[in-house]
Amino acid sequence: MSSYSGVLSGVKVLDLTRVLAGPYCGMLLADMGADVIKIEMPGKGDDSRANAPQVNGESAYFMNLNRNKRGITLNLKSDKGKQLFLEMVKTSDIVLENYRPGVMRKLGLDYEDLKKVNPAIVYGAVSGFGHYGPYSQRAGYDIIGQAMSGLMSTTGWPDSPPTRTGTAIADVAGGMSCAIGILAAYINRLKTGIGDKVDISLVDSMVSSLEIINMIYLCSGRIPTRIGNRYEAIYPYDSFKAANGFVIIACGNDKLFNLLKEVLKIDALEDERFSNNIKRVENHAVLKPIIENWTQTKNIDEIVDLLLKVGIPSAPINTIDRVTKDPHIAVAREMFIETVHPVAGKITLTGNQIKFTNKKTSIRSPAPLLGQHNAEVLKEFFNFDDATIEELKNNGIL
Repeated sequence: MSSYSGVLSGVKVLDLTRVLAGPYCGMLLADMGADVIKIEMPGKGDDSRANAPQVNGESAYFMNLNRNKRGITLNLKSDKGKQLFLEMVKTSDIVLENYRPGVMRKLGLDYEDLKKVNPAIVYGAVSGFGHYGPYSQRAGYDIIGQAMSGLMSTTGWPDSPPTRTGTAIADVAGGMSCAIGILAAYINRLKTGIGDKVDISLVDSMVSSLEIINMIYLCSGRIPTRIGNRYEAIYPYDSFKAANGFVIIACGNDKLFNLLKEVLKIDALEDERFSNNIKRVENHAVLKPIIENWTQTKNIDEIVDLLLKVGIPSAPINTIDRVTKDPHIAVAREMFIETVHPVAGKITLTGNQIKFTNKKTSIRSPAPLLGQHNAEVLKEFFNFDDATIEELKNNGIL
């Protein structure tokens, strides 16, 4: 066990999750200091161990999402495996799972079963559609969350088909939602002594994230469609082509647009059609090429510097290589951290976005090899000797 002291130090988490949404939640808790014990099936482990990209045979996908966790194997389909897990639950604070609803009940390990042995347990469950409702038994993946929430119908350009975001945003939002719910339930448990079940749906998480998109339809009856990078309520608030890439210009009010006019010095911007924000939104298709005629003559960093100097929000649309070298993101905010994995060697992982003043989040240890901490954890929970642990392994429990 590490001597690191974080805001969640002392909180013990049993993490049964795999692939992305659940492991992302467990990663957030682990980075903040919780003792997260990742429990995998013997022999195979988390499916994402086979995901690309691979470094010396180890999945970078898996290594990023499972850093700071200890790893054990446990066959929960066996009676002995279930018995050991229930004993671990008795002295743990949080259980995470992202199986299809009903799987844990069939194993005899769902929330109703666990709270019998530990009424204070906080049980976090992430699934595609949640644990109740007519769709609860459907398989749920990130792309399904993006599709059914309406996100894909509004992502892309007017002449493009519905488009998923570049990252698995439904899984990430589901993992974040689960972490928020778990921490709220844990705070309530500290006050009452009673735990709770946190039921997170990927689809729900994405529906919530659509905020103004939902409100456009609910308030006006208009169905939002794909509009590229511009914003429904403000203009210019869009991407613009530069000489060497693309840049964002975000004039959130008339004052900022007037500042933009002073920088660009283009007579056409004085047109009555652009005199206030409502008119600029209505005439965005005319306004964009006027601005873009200027941006295309300069490189992205030059444009951003010029606009920021006068107080206009602007940013480059960074490619990932630029992000990883950015002095603010990569250096000051420590969003890329080098660590050493026992098999993969030196590897840079994505840092944690949650920053504290008094107790830092950190990446302290690499993702575990399959079953790496079997002996350590079982001795800690049960005081087993080496012979007992070897017997469990020989019997297929570990």
